Amino acid sequence: MPTPSRRPAGAFALLAAVAGALAAVVLGFLTFGAQATVAPDGLPIAVAAPPGPLRTAANGIASHGGGQVSWRVTSPEQGRKLLEDKEVYGVLELPSTVVVSGAVNPAGTQIAQQVLSGAAQALGGTPKVETLHPASAAGRVAPLALSALAWVGCLAAGAVLILAGRRIGREAGAAARCAQIVAAGVLVTGALAGFLKLWDSSLPLGWDVLGFLLLTSTAFAALQTGLLRLLGVRAMAILGPLYLVAPAVAGQVPELLNPAYRAVLWSWTPFRFSAEGLRSLMQGVPAAPDVTTGAWVLAGLLVVGLALAVWPGRSALQETEADAPDRVVQVGVH
Repeated sequence: MPTPSRRPAGAFALLAAVAGALAAVVLGFLTFGAQATVAPDGLPIAVAAPPGPLRTAANGIASHGGGQVSWRVTSPEQGRKLLEDKEVYGVLELPSTVVVSGAVNPAGTQIAQQVLSGAAQALGGTPKVETLHPASAAGRVAPLALSALAWVGCLAAGAVLILAGRRIGREAGAAARCAQIVAAGVLVTGALAGFLKLWDSSLPLGWDVLGFLLLTSTAFAALQTGLLRLLGVRAMAILGPLYLVAPAVAGQVPELLNPAYRAVLWSWTPFRFSAEGLRSLMQGVPAAPDVTTGAWVLAGLLVVGLALAVWPGRSALQETEADAPDRVVQVGVH
């Protein structure tokens, strides 16, 4: 019969095992589950042809594909405009030219190219592939990689600030938190710019790319610092696993994800806004809609994070009240 002193130890051991199993389940759903269930579902692609017999053939192609792809029949000019605006992942210009873009997520481009090439071969032609805004290997990897590195770098800075405050027994003030956010944003941006030059010196590094990287890093730093200030070290249980979501979810296009992952994870993960905006800027498409969308979303994260970081807490309000000159002090007379 176990002694009473051993019961708590056994209970804690069981609790630790349950926590480990739950962590494996959660991370399995967040990461490998998204990759294991990848399948086309309404992937938007276009078939372009001028009026006449080729337009009839285009309508015939568009009638096939089931629910895996969503065809749009258009003219060659409009098809390329749709590709520039990232409304489709590829265009088949009849009779046999497949047009894709390096500014589009590579996961969607790869599937679209396979489908469009197959359609061209079914018509008896040999597909010719034309790539708008061609991207190098580094250019395809860098947008998501830089977003994930920005998240990790800024998270480390915020965690160190919290732990340092606990070590000295005093929470960092609003001024210190703001200084950390700005410094982390600037320094992490410098590190990311260095990686861009190291990976591929031909990648553009103009003010638009640097500005977007700075906005991304500063927004991430502000959001993380605000949550760490609000929840303490417990916020790491939220902020840490989000890093694992980046390659598994944000690296895919929504039409390849299971609808559950699309709605629950992809729809709001901050990495997709920064990665797709950077992709367009780096490939010379600054007018792409995802650049504007990404800038607005990141600016919103920056504002919310700053509000959480500088808003006076209960202890700060109590200190302010105690230091007020008109505060009434009760004096006891013995």
